[in-house]
Formats: sequence, C-alpha cells, structure tokens
Amino acid sequence: MHQSQPKSVVTRLRRIEGQVRGVAGMVEEGRYCIDILTQVQAIKAALGKVEDELLKNHAAHCVEEAIQDGDAESQRQKFSELVDLFGKYRG
Repeated sequence: MHQSQPKSVVTRLRRIEGQVRGVAGMVEEGRYCIDILTQVQAIKAALGKVEDELLKNHAAHCVEEAIQDGDAESQRQKFSELVDLFGKYRG
C-alpha cells in the first residue's frame, strides 16, 4: 500500500470497528430491527468506501508501476489479481 494511504484507511476501519461494536450492542439490547438494519447499511457503505480507496491505491501505484516497468509478466499478474478478486465475490 502506498505510504499516504494507510492512515486514512486505518482511520476508516477503526470507525467501522466502532460501528460494528455498536450494532452488536443494539442486537444484545433487542433494539428495533429497522434501526439495526439501518446501521448495518451504513457499515456496508463505509466498507465500500474503504474498498474504493484501496482499489484506487492499487491502480495508482501497483498497477501503474507494473506498466511503467514494462514487465509484461508483472502486468499480467496485476490484472489477473483483480480479475480473480472480483470473480470470487460475484453473485
């Protein structure tokens, strides 16, 4: 991961961690389902932002480096990693 990215990603993940603990507490307290589901949706959205940031970082640094180096094998590997990643989580 690029040096400028980890702090913002870690900050987002820590915030999400707190949200998840909060939702666990809501479930334990028997709070209204819609309130819990609303918080779960917020967590999913926040994780999506983390994913976006990581993907942008990967493209801007890892993939770009492979392209600039002109190493065809490295380029294929980076592309293959992305294809494999998205293939794992398709519905």
